[in-house]
Amino acid sequence: MTESKFHGRIFRFGDDINTDYIISAKHKSLILDHQQLAKHLMEDIRPGFYDELQGGDILAAGENFGCGSSRETAPIVIKEAGVAAVVAKSFGRIFYRNAINIGLPLVICNTDGMREGDGLEIDLEEGYVQMDGCQERIAIAPYPEQVKQIMALGGVKEWLIAAGYVPAKTE
Repeated sequence: MTESKFHGRIFRFGDDINTDYIISAKHKSLILDHQQLAKHLMEDIRPGFYDELQGGDILAAGENFGCGSSRETAPIVIKEAGVAAVVAKSFGRIFYRNAINIGLPLVICNTDGMREGDGLEIDLEEGYVQMDGCQERIAIAPYPEQVKQIMALGGVKEWLIAAGYVPAKTE
């Protein structure tokens, strides 16, 4: 079940962070375990990044986060690394859809004032982000109803099972 309210420490990135920066193809082809693959998150542009993360941290970026190839592994490793959400001015279209599919919350808003290490509260239900120590809430567009359902269940697979479109796997 994906939460609708988060609070975490910001890790700041710039514009045009492509899926190859998020997870390099050199690792994707060799490591099949997503938890192990997550240890290489952003390492080509920020070596050792995974070791800086704590569960619940938030990535903040500029324009076009997740652009480039349609690596569905990119949002998976972000989620596996314990990142609660990604906030950016815009997202690559395929990355956005892949993130929703696995229940990784993405928020589109102005990130100009967000600084590395600051705390950020995100409330998807109420529709705002708010930086620690700041009175102003930045309004965010709510997800469409079906996307809310997908996110609440943790991803499209779980939504399809709950809706009865796909049988639940039994062991």
